[in-house]
Amino acid sequence: MSTFLLEIGTEELPADFARLALPQLEVLVHRDLAERRLSHGQITVTSTPRRIALLVADLASSAADLEEDRKGPPAAQALKDGVPTPAAIGFAKRCGIEASALEVRDTAKGPFVFARVREPGLPAAELLAACIPPWIAGLQGRRFMRWAEGESRFSRPVRWLVALLDGAVIPVTLAGSDPQVSAGRLSRGHRQHGAQAGGGTTGATGVSIATASAYAETLAAAGVEVDRQRRAATIRSAVETAAAALQARPDLPQELFDELTDLVEAPLLIEGAVPEAYLALPAEVLSTVMRAHQRYIPLYRQQAQIDPLALDARASLLPTFLCIANSLPAATATVRRGNERVLKARLADAEFFVAADRAVASIDRRDQLARVTFAEGLGSLLNRVERLEWCTDGVVEQLGLGAQDAAHARRAAHLCKHDLVSQMVGEFPELQGVMGGKYLLAEGEARPVALAVLEHYLPRGAGDGLPSSKAGAVVALAERLELLLSIYAKGERPSGSSDPYALRRAGNGLLQILWHQGWRLDLVTLLQRSCAHWAELLPAFQVDPIALAADLGEFLRQRLVSLLEEEGLPADLVQAVAGEGVSLPRVLADPAEARQRAKLLVALRANGQLAALQAVVTRAARLAAKGDLAADVLSPLGVVSPDLFEKSSEAAMLTVLQHLEPIASGKGTERYQDLADGLAQGAAALAAFFDGDGSVLVMVEDPAVRRNRLNLLGLLRNQASVLAEFERING
Repeated sequence: MSTFLLEIGTEELPADFARLALPQLEVLVHRDLAERRLSHGQITVTSTPRRIALLVADLASSAADLEEDRKGPPAAQALKDGVPTPAAIGFAKRCGIEASALEVRDTAKGPFVFARVREPGLPAAELLAACIPPWIAGLQGRRFMRWAEGESRFSRPVRWLVALLDGAVIPVTLAGSDPQVSAGRLSRGHRQHGAQAGGGTTGATGVSIATASAYAETLAAAGVEVDRQRRAATIRSAVETAAAALQARPDLPQELFDELTDLVEAPLLIEGAVPEAYLALPAEVLSTVMRAHQRYIPLYRQQAQIDPLALDARASLLPTFLCIANSLPAATATVRRGNERVLKARLADAEFFVAADRAVASIDRRDQLARVTFAEGLGSLLNRVERLEWCTDGVVEQLGLGAQDAAHARRAAHLCKHDLVSQMVGEFPELQGVMGGKYLLAEGEARPVALAVLEHYLPRGAGDGLPSSKAGAVVALAERLELLLSIYAKGERPSGSSDPYALRRAGNGLLQILWHQGWRLDLVTLLQRSCAHWAELLPAFQVDPIALAADLGEFLRQRLVSLLEEEGLPADLVQAVAGEGVSLPRVLADPAEARQRAKLLVALRANGQLAALQAVVTRAARLAAKGDLAADVLSPLGVVSPDLFEKSSEAAMLTVLQHLEPIASGKGTERYQDLADGLAQGAAALAAFFDGDGSVLVMVEDPAVRRNRLNLLGLLRNQASVLAEFERING
């Protein structure tokens, strides 16, 4: 068994490609080794900023021999008086055997000739040489490039290639590369590492890899930690140790951590200082400059209470940052000075932007929104704010919000976009809303108004926080509603991976906010009213308000289904409460209700009650379809006559239905649990209607008895459908 090494050496790769290329390469290698019958052990893929590496352990020296039977022509055509015909001779030649070696075997279609083909496995080196170029060409990423005069495309120019099977070089040349790149054993160490190292030769000419199994050890001697996971663990440990020593909490989101891991080959933690004067800036400004623009790690005081509207960072941030450098320890002081100098310049710019913004009143900035176009045909940002205010009024009215919360929401909606024309948000767009809220509080606006402006952008994406205040939640709902209405009225829809206005995210956020607040909002009524208003607002689009409301309703249904499935709820149960067969009013009159019903079904399945109940209700619904009972009839009065009962199971079913009727026709969300419990408790009586000594034949000849029994089944179907469409549930 051998060890195979492939190293693709490049100029510095984008951090995301260095990470995302690894699973792609692993899939390609697994597939191709299996197809070529090369047995192997563990496959390891790793990367640094200058290389993507693959190690395959316990690789067979050659592919396994292939033995297979190939079916030829029918025996009647292949043999004549036992002598091979030209058809048999040609088939045998194609299979690489003598015609005399063909065998006749019986099949379902009669006797045919077969050839037993034995194909010896090729050497591993030969197979790998053919696989390497397609593996490299098969990696995908953003913004690939060509370089020099060649036709090769890759994330960054490929400068060297190492391909070793144990200690032997696999001869491979990358077609279309310029200059030509051929495989060898010469890699590269850390750019700043020039000393002699262990068993390999380092320096400007590179690092010679003696054998594939010595790869990591040889590069470590040349200053490169090639194992990505080990590099990540080193960074995590260094950051946590430094933060603990300073009694701080590092602001290190996973996205930044992944990027830092893929930006360095030899991680070195360096502490830097933030000039105390800049702590007068908001903490979000400092952390955004450090994290998003410089890839530094801000340090929050361990016990600090973070105020999202605080105008300075003195109570929350330490005047210290951490950075992960790709340099040798000897350069620590130089790197620290350089990083501090760059950060000081960035913070000086931020200080200027804040001062310039605070010299202008927020209400005046709101007027400036008239000069900024929102989208073609939809007017300016100021027009958008005015539509958003209308939506806020509609949401407030339907929710029946208290007077104070309503006033705060309306004021916040009036001012919510003013910071989009501020200098700070112009430079740091990710601070929109944050700076708007802080500026308003500094000008004397009520804190709930400022907080609502800050929170109305939440959630910004999957996993983000949700508005904590009622006013913030109302404006956030209105903002998403306005976006959906305006873009849909314009005729644009999300399709496939194309969603330039992030409409799916807006739909998700709208539903998540409702769930988080526990609000019961009739989206059907809200959409109908809003679409009629939009048709008047935007006559140029010739909006059909009924069609627009239907389109948006279906879109929100899809978002609701997607969110419930992302929560881990089984797809069939989600479809039973919100799928396409369920009417839109049933789903969107109260989206929180649909979620609650899906979770009740999950509970019924977990305790083993759902399967039997689903079987009975589905059977009832199938037979009830042969009757004419309307789907909205929930009471047996006037539709079921006990005088026509012939079996005790009919009376037992009626008793269950009479118990369920006030629950099914009631109001309030607590009825769903009661309905689920009632159906579960009555499952045995319902099942006895179909099976057992007291069971009945529904489709009897007597039309009155038949209709009576069909109505019993129709009532069961109707009452159960208040909870879910049981026929959509998998048995």
